[in-house]
Amino acid sequence: MNELLTSAIEAHGGNTRWRSLTRARATLVSGGHLFATKGLPQDPEPREMTVLLHEEHASVRPFGAPDQKTDFTPDRVSINKLDGRVVAAREDPRSSFDGHTLETPWAPLDRAYFNGYALWTYLTTPFLLAMPGFTVTEIKPWREGDEQWRGLRATFPPDIASHSTHQDFYFGPDRLLRRHDYHVDVAGGFAAAQYVYDCVEADGIVLPTKRRAYRRDADGYPILDQVMVSIDLSDIQFS
Repeated sequence: MNELLTSAIEAHGGNTRWRSLTRARATLVSGGHLFATKGLPQDPEPREMTVLLHEEHASVRPFGAPDQKTDFTPDRVSINKLDGRVVAAREDPRSSFDGHTLETPWAPLDRAYFNGYALWTYLTTPFLLAMPGFTVTEIKPWREGDEQWRGLRATFPPDIASHSTHQDFYFGPDRLLRRHDYHVDVAGGFAAAQYVYDCVEADGIVLPTKRRAYRRDADGYPILDQVMVSIDLSDIQFS
């Protein structure tokens, strides 16, 4: 395994601990300009996010109504009542984004799909990069203030849903994640730079509790006048 990835995984809790766990649950508060642009502005109410760690499966509740939740996998996304009744569902959900631009409105199932893959990615980083099918290579470091952040470019396998096939992850001198770059293919492919902050340890796993994603200019710098997506996590539990 790549030396930088090995040290980053160790800094975030280590493979031994990760492999002993199967699930993560967290309280989520999200917002940002992207959701308003898509016609689905996010209210500030906290939600519960649950993900499986070793397969791409996620759920958020409540969603759309107090008695509803999402159920996401790469091949299918649905909105369900808590008793299991299906409110709406879509097979092969990625294909529904063909031709989308940044301004294309989203339906609730579009938002459920985006929520599912994005938060699964965030709650499993950097461990997911060691999963079968991923390839990683070290890239030019990023200088941020007085720090130099080493970078990994990851190529995602086709069976993992995420922002884009190629994504960049930057790690500080302590090998904790500092920044995550990608293109948002489900929203016209705009370039994003996501900064992460305020790491905590939860059940032996270290992860950031705050994420702020900005549009990224041609030189790689974040355009700070507009937060596209904000995410705050609390009450994080791994089991």
